[in-house]
Amino acid sequence: MKYLIYIVAFCLLACSADEPKVDIPEIYPGSFDLKYPENNKACQGGSVINDFQSKLNLMWGSSNNSSLYKINIKNLRDDSNLIFESATNTKEVTLKHGEPYAWKVTAEVPESSSSLTSKEWRFYLAGLGEVSYAPFPPELISPRPSDVVDLNSNDEVLLNWSCDDPDNDIKGYRIYMDTTDATKLIDSFDATQNHIVIAVVATAETKYFWKVVAYDTQGNTASSGIYSFSTNL
Repeated sequence: MKYLIYIVAFCLLACSADEPKVDIPEIYPGSFDLKYPENNKACQGGSVINDFQSKLNLMWGSSNNSSLYKINIKNLRDDSNLIFESATNTKEVTLKHGEPYAWKVTAEVPESSSSLTSKEWRFYLAGLGEVSYAPFPPELISPRPSDVVDLNSNDEVLLNWSCDDPDNDIKGYRIYMDTTDATKLIDSFDATQNHIVIAVVATAETKYFWKVVAYDTQGNTASSGIYSFSTNL
């Protein structure tokens, strides 16, 4: 009887060892785009609920195979973040109006732990009676935070940034740079372009802090964050 049990157990192990492993195919989310609010535009489609807040319906394209979306909304003025979830390609959110925002959506496939994140769009949520909108905070392109850069033959470093305005009336920029906290104004000029590169004199082997303030024809202003970089010998 004992030998019979051993034989049966051996046969079961042999059969299970011979069974081929079934590979479960990886399921990926399909591509999709953001739809509303439009990129770099003032959004007037919110429903005002009080003196400070409005409800807004975010919309994006459906992603094949995805059953969960995570929405990230960043207030560009104070850098605060809000995260929401939705099982469909729309989400109603409550936001403080009169503020600039950036948003993006991540489509997820929980069965395979795969995900795909959209491009990031910006919008300005119009407040009560607003007819003029401040520029979006300038995006500092280079030097990036903690970059170490070479000076050119004129002992200069190139500062590169971009800026958009919901009503396209940018008038100019103020540039601040120093070795402590980016409070020293080093240049100010009128320019309507959205992408700017300028050269400024710097010292080798020095750490700098810089920021850019954009202003429009109505006197509205918007400030970038402060970045730091160092110069090579």
